[in-house]
Amino acid sequence: MVEDIKTLDDLKSVTTVAVAEAPVREAQRDAQGRAYATGKRKDAVARVWVKPGSGKVVVNGKDISEYFARPVLQMILRQPFEVAGVVGQYDVYATVAGGGLSGQAGAVKHGISKALQLHEPSLRGALKAAGFLTRDSRVVERKKYGKAKARRSFQFSKR
Repeated sequence: MVEDIKTLDDLKSVTTVAVAEAPVREAQRDAQGRAYATGKRKDAVARVWVKPGSGKVVVNGKDISEYFARPVLQMILRQPFEVAGVVGQYDVYATVAGGGLSGQAGAVKHGISKALQLHEPSLRGALKAAGFLTRDSRVVERKKYGKAKARRSFQFSKR
């Protein structure tokens, strides 16, 4: 493709041609102006819709403080908004199933992050830098035969 490069000037001309611009991302919204994303964590799966609003978060038809009673879980759900700097600007409607409350909170957080960056692509950098767009792939290890649990052996007895 490129002939022999023998001088630094030749190298400069090659590098300026090879550098391309990053693709421009477009907002993905439905007819109601909402962005949809699926978030996952452990065994929990959350379907999340985000639209501009007053900052109301509804999970499975209940308010955030009612569904996630522990303050730590509520804090987990607020993290994407704080990192992106859009606290109180978006309404969230989410349905979540599977797993426990901690996994469900992580799934909703993942879904909110993905939906925010689909609704407003300029927020992608901050959310990606915080690691909120990456799916945490750690799941419970399966039980093996001949073992009491995944790795725990049965109690050993000499006699």
